[in-house]
Amino acid sequence: MKDVITISLPSLIHRIGREEVKQAKVIALQYHCELKRVRRSRHWRLSGEAIKIQSFTLHLKTAPLQRERGGFRYLILKIETALLEHTDKLEPLEAKLARLINESPNITLSELIHITDCSLAEARTARFHADSW
Repeated sequence: MKDVITISLPSLIHRIGREEVKQAKVIALQYHCELKRVRRSRHWRLSGEAIKIQSFTLHLKTAPLQRERGGFRYLILKIETALLEHTDKLEPLEAKLARLINESPNITLSELIHITDCSLAEARTARFHADSW
């Protein structure tokens, strides 16, 4: 869940404009993400936790500039496409454990720990909550 992912954004300034990139950079910092150039090239990258990047994208979708001119359309599309590869990091651990237990009620605690990389206490708590329903 806390793994940092990196999304490459080739030719970002050429595609959305310098002012939009500056605004996106400021917004990214608010969501604890980092939007920066790759060395001295024209390419950019966005890095941060998957959930925070998803929140950043939702903010870009509702930004006034997006509604006026569609300024962040390319950026939003690239981020959403890249997040499809990281869907496992977008689901909170408790929700993932509950889903796995509901999908296969006979799953063992060791299998839950192996699949989700959670602790024994978290797996037991999830099993307890699933059994109490």
